[in-house]
Amino acid sequence: MHSIATIGYEGATVATFQQAIRDAGIDLVVDVRALASSRRPGFAKTRLAANAKEAGAEYLHLRALGTPAEGRAAARAGHHAEMQRIFRQQLATPEAQEELALAADLVRQGRRICLLCFEADPAHCHRRIVASALSALVSMPVVDLFPGDEDL
Repeated sequence: MHSIATIGYEGATVATFQQAIRDAGIDLVVDVRALASSRRPGFAKTRLAANAKEAGAEYLHLRALGTPAEGRAAARAGHHAEMQRIFRQQLATPEAQEELALAADLVRQGRRICLLCFEADPAHCHRRIVASALSALVSMPVVDLFPGDEDL
């Protein structure tokens, strides 16, 4: 049975990220960041798409499934419950519901997707909420991927 995967690139390298999605058989990385930019080399939108392709996966950015600025600020401050409350409001918007439906259609078509965001711990990231909502639509389990640190 297929599953919906999630991954955070905090602490990962491009190589460990690519290995994790290869090992999981991912064929579509779904970026659920509101802003697909990053100070970490290899994880901004254009480079991330190329790195995913090198690992055998396509890339799709679903901006409306990202956390709004005030939610990102709450997460940076360690206020995870506040971030989740703010994100749940975002997820209820028509734009987010449309993108969630698109992701569900892709899963139903047999795509092996991985929801990507920054935080290493899925419990502190909105991608867990997205994954749960998607899982409810397609009746598939969620698996969190943790890219290893090649320097350890």
